[in-house]
Amino acid sequence: MIPFNKPFIVGKELDCIAQAVASGKISGNGPFTKKCQSFFETHYGFTRCLLTTSGTDALEMAAILADIQPGDEVIMPSFTFVSTALAFVRQGAVIVFADSCEDNPNLDADRIEPLITSRTKAIVPVHYAGVACDMGKIMTLAAKYSLLVIADSAHAVDAYYTGTLPDAQFPWQQRLKKEGDRYPLGGIGHLGCFSFHETKNIQCGEGGMLAINDPRFIRRAEIIWEKGTNRAEYFRGEVHKYEWVDVGSSFLPSGITAAFLWAQLEELRKIQDKRVLLWEGYWKGLKPLAEKGLFSLPHIPAYATNNAHMFYLVCRSHEERGQLMDALAAKGIQTATHYQSLHDSTYYRHKHKGPTLVNCKRYVNCLVRLPMFYELELAQVRSIVAAVKRFYA
Repeated sequence: MIPFNKPFIVGKELDCIAQAVASGKISGNGPFTKKCQSFFETHYGFTRCLLTTSGTDALEMAAILADIQPGDEVIMPSFTFVSTALAFVRQGAVIVFADSCEDNPNLDADRIEPLITSRTKAIVPVHYAGVACDMGKIMTLAAKYSLLVIADSAHAVDAYYTGTLPDAQFPWQQRLKKEGDRYPLGGIGHLGCFSFHETKNIQCGEGGMLAINDPRFIRRAEIIWEKGTNRAEYFRGEVHKYEWVDVGSSFLPSGITAAFLWAQLEELRKIQDKRVLLWEGYWKGLKPLAEKGLFSLPHIPAYATNNAHMFYLVCRSHEERGQLMDALAAKGIQTATHYQSLHDSTYYRHKHKGPTLVNCKRYVNCLVRLPMFYELELAQVRSIVAAVKRFYA
């Protein structure tokens, strides 16, 4: 059996956890929390990073920081995980769903402007499969209409946007230019939200991070993060006592979780290089079939890089996808579909007043994900490719 996913353990996790326990600080915001946050701030140029217990919590913090009020409208794709919408629904927002691109599941930036009204407060692009949305267009719209951009970068660790951004309106993005004109995803937008769930490239079982790119949100983010108190300022010696000053919750992960994550971050380059190698093995093996029109392969736009978060096919029909998955399962190969459209969900379909989302429906019905994890071997990728070829033969 080739599983769909297997969380990778680099081998140093228990050593780091032991160090965290020996330090006597295993609650939140300890030494390993600071090391992980500093890694992202230094390596990618994010203005300020705060680890969270999940990507969902990072999104919930972002929704609070954005001061979303009942009736405010938030534009996002329908083809995404429920957490993307849930964080804003809990604040009373009206979710306005936009369709995906025709050639990839990301939010179609050209469909956003007609959806903007006087009640629109934010745009929430989701970098599906670690592939960048067209952030140049999105940030231009944000500047034109004075909107916040909150990037759901759950899939997008170590992924980049390579296009042009309107830097004059967002000067804090200048520090992100680490390698030429490559902008790390999660750093484009006022706030960026990451996930370190066990299905992600870098994982700690359950975990997340909020990247605060616009400096005006930093102080309040720390307060919300620390249960609505100014405790972070107290520990830095900036105040003599800490107290309840705002809303918030217990968003901090434990020191044990942070220690596990740190072990993974130390091996980031090794993990990424292996995943890209596997991804390219799929691409080269399946490209001849895609060129015959039997299915579509992932599309990487010219303005995006590939962090090899996942590899998927888009079949020609819902029925064909089911048959392909059954055929692969018979060969001991586990595959998976992905999101159900949020606008057509049991919870939200009666609230959705927008246009028909044709591309979203196609991805819901036709997209199938193939196994992708660090310990997968190229020989196994070749056997999966061979099984797909046998099915279409």
